[in-house]
Amino acid sequence: MNGSLLFQAFIYLAAAVIAVPIAKRLGLGSVLGYLLAGVVIGPFMLGFVGQEGEDVMHFAEFGVVMMLFVVGLELEPSLLWRLRQPILGLGGLQVLVTSLVFAGLGMAFGLAWQEAVAIGMTLSLSSTAIVLQSLAERGLLKTEGGQSAFAVLLFQDIAVIPMLALFPLLAAGGSAAAEHHDDGHASTTLIASLPPWAQTLAVIGAVAAIIVFGRFLVRPALSAIAQTRLRELFTAAALLLVIGIALLMSAVGLSPALGTFLAGVVLANSEYRHELESDIDPFKGLLLGLFFIAVGASIDFGLLFAQPLLIAGLVVAIIAIKFAILFGLARSFRLSLDQSALVAFSLPQVGEFAFVLFSFARQEGVLTAALTDPLVAAVALSMALTPLLLVINERFVQPRFGTRAAEARPADAIDEENAVLIVGFGSFGATVGRLLKANNIRTTVLDIDSDRVDLLRKLGLKVYYGDASRHDLLASAGADHAKILVIALDTPEKTMNLVHTAQKHFPHLTIYARAFDWNDAQDLVRAGVDHVYRESVDTALRMGAEVMQTMGFRAYQARRATQTFLHHDEQSMHELVAHRDDQAAYLTTARRRIADLEQLLLADLADADLDRDAGWDPDSLREEIRQQAGLSA
Repeated sequence: MNGSLLFQAFIYLAAAVIAVPIAKRLGLGSVLGYLLAGVVIGPFMLGFVGQEGEDVMHFAEFGVVMMLFVVGLELEPSLLWRLRQPILGLGGLQVLVTSLVFAGLGMAFGLAWQEAVAIGMTLSLSSTAIVLQSLAERGLLKTEGGQSAFAVLLFQDIAVIPMLALFPLLAAGGSAAAEHHDDGHASTTLIASLPPWAQTLAVIGAVAAIIVFGRFLVRPALSAIAQTRLRELFTAAALLLVIGIALLMSAVGLSPALGTFLAGVVLANSEYRHELESDIDPFKGLLLGLFFIAVGASIDFGLLFAQPLLIAGLVVAIIAIKFAILFGLARSFRLSLDQSALVAFSLPQVGEFAFVLFSFARQEGVLTAALTDPLVAAVALSMALTPLLLVINERFVQPRFGTRAAEARPADAIDEENAVLIVGFGSFGATVGRLLKANNIRTTVLDIDSDRVDLLRKLGLKVYYGDASRHDLLASAGADHAKILVIALDTPEKTMNLVHTAQKHFPHLTIYARAFDWNDAQDLVRAGVDHVYRESVDTALRMGAEVMQTMGFRAYQARRATQTFLHHDEQSMHELVAHRDDQAAYLTTARRRIADLEQLLLADLADADLDRDAGWDPDSLREEIRQQAGLSA
């Protein structure tokens, strides 16, 4: 029973469904949840997963292939070109420096130079699957540090190819290599028997085939499949595309993940990009989850308990050395302190390709089992620690590191006092500020983003650089004599910090605060802010009003309905704040408010006097009708 496919599938799915929600609720992220699930069902604890876990690992590695295909779909070639410097520069230096450092340490501990080089190259790699998944969950992939981390990972995936080619040359001896060569990587490729120049041409041809196939053949094929209107057929075509490219790359000795990534980039501008992504994404998520569980189950706790100091020392040394190298290189590429820390905390583990490389090194006779067994255990533990490192960075390092980085530039001297202070001059704050300025209302504007301040000054706008959460800077900006404080910062945390600062030191200020969603708005209301503006509400209501007009409603009816909705919604928010800690009362009140709003709008719509609304004169109505009909006044 325990060996049956259905039983194994049940175990893996049950472990994921139970462990991941618990980890998410504890703020640890889904990746750590999967890893812990693997530990629990693995040989060390419950023993539901045994030696077959290695086979599952090879199958689950296809999740990494699918993930890179989806990542490629989200990257236009222009973005890759923009990232060429961090890919080649930061990524190339990271692999080179890390390989040399670990190789040097290996030789210092008495390893042969071939063994030291093989270990150094393998340990230079990081986990594409864990890092990208963890950064995506935290919304950090689009940050400068996230993009730099992605660039390093991309170069590492490319670097696996020459590493695989170099390992046979590092073989300790011809006989050792020959003993293992029958099961080696080279024997699995279709081009292994070709001369070197022909192998090179075959590899180039395979890459060119992916580009040509993606540009000129995939789109017509997908168009024909889409015309059948069979969703399952399109899903099958998406899987066929990914699996076919993976097989082609494996046949010529390249990384399947690299091939599918390239295909994704080629199709990034395709009209079927979103359809492909949505069809692949469920398979990618399941296989990645399976991969993380397999990593957790593969941790050899028997070896760990037999050699605890050795394994622990390896893990600490690997993470510490890679962290120092990554942070130093990130700073040398002029990343800020907080973004450099993000790169360093993201990539100090060893990646999933290490399992492949260590296995290949043993098959080729480069490394022995005595060397690879403790290293494989250290690799798995370093991967398992990555989500915890990111939690440490997010909760303890970034709040302090980020502040110090922002304050590296001294705050500007402010030489004016106005009735209105605006803090944060991104798209939201700039809209408010420009409207006030156009109506001759003078404002003092503060922003913590030095690059944005410099850009806005070039555009002719008067903006001061400084951290408005400091009460002394608010005072220098004239907060003692101002009447209104407009807060348009880019995170709820920064907004709430500034609210508390203003309420403590300048209680006379009337605060107008930007909120990001319903929960954020309720936090601000609970904190005593009376003027809260959710950034998406007005836009959503404007869209709804235009839809109503398209469906035949008069313009004044649509406007009146949106104003009634907004007024009722604001009342609901203030009423629901009082029940926020009582879920039953909260839901009861929310249901009542929803029903009341619907009855109010229906009653208003049925009101015959609404046709004589004094707010809309006949002339303006005629002008609106002409504009809608495309006529001149």
